[in-house]
Amino acid sequence: MNGTAKAGLALVAAALLAGAGWWMQRTAAPVRVALQPDDLHVLAVGERVYIAHCASCHGAQLEGQPDWRTPGADGRLPAPPHDASGHTWHHPDEVLFNLTKYGVGKVANIPDYNTAMPAYEGKLADDEIVAVLSWIKSRWPAAVRAKHDQINRQASP
Repeated sequence: MNGTAKAGLALVAAALLAGAGWWMQRTAAPVRVALQPDDLHVLAVGERVYIAHCASCHGAQLEGQPDWRTPGADGRLPAPPHDASGHTWHHPDEVLFNLTKYGVGKVANIPDYNTAMPAYEGKLADDEIVAVLSWIKSRWPAAVRAKHDQINRQASP
């Protein structure tokens, strides 16, 4: 696959993620999820969960894998960063929760979506998913957290 095709595939993948976020905001069951980036107990659990289940791909410092916007030979995108340089903070809490719990393919209704990211339904409890996402958010700079809070307000009914 040449560079132009890889870039096109990466754009399609980004559009799918954005579409998944839009779709989840409009069709998801009314499950209310709110991250808790200031709760020290939640953050301790979240850090443990991140180290055990996420750091091997997303990096110990949330840095993601190199060249994360370009699909590999297997057609899968490398793990994105969850720090301020990534796109995680562009999604409201509920979208992040649903993507983590159910996986991109299920959330976007694309059953054969090719991804290395596992769905954590049945592997992590809902409170563990909230905890790990809370821990990730707690690591963002204040300005990014404020932007994410605004995204949550805009996504609320």
